[in-house]
Amino acid sequence: MRYFTKQQQGQKEAVPVDLEPLGQDRYRLTVNGKTFQVDALSVDQGTLSLPVDGQSYNVEFEENGDEIGTLVRGQVNRTDVADERKLRMRAAASSFSVEGRQLVLAPMPGKVVKVLVKVGEEVKEGQGLVVVEAMKMENELKSPKAGKVTEVFAKEGTAVENNAKLVVVE
Repeated sequence: MRYFTKQQQGQKEAVPVDLEPLGQDRYRLTVNGKTFQVDALSVDQGTLSLPVDGQSYNVEFEENGDEIGTLVRGQVNRTDVADERKLRMRAAASSFSVEGRQLVLAPMPGKVVKVLVKVGEEVKEGQGLVVVEAMKMENELKSPKAGKVTEVFAKEGTAVENNAKLVVVE
């Protein structure tokens, strides 16, 4: 199956990744024309052991919509992953824009690590509003539209439940 991946930091173009299951937790992975055979051994819920070139890497995964967060040797990476169908749907949806009052909610229980905006501040679509830490991963929640921040419910250092109100953009 072909996927398109894009790192959240520093990568401008999506990279095609072909993933073919070979059975018994083995996969053929092709990235940028290079092919690898990978063993993926489940260690815990959300954690895989991936032996690569004689070294074993424990990789923790966290899914948040189309975004996959990984924790490898203390380093967090966030990658957007989409198959060809999702890319076509995104292209069709990009011609639509969000209007009216938009309430940004916590996607999962966690802790507010940083509030990036203040009431009255003008924001762009896609601009970071709040950073929430959940399962050892920091998730930057972004503005769904360009507009003005009218309410900020999030407070740094506080715990939030799933679907807790964080910010309103109008």
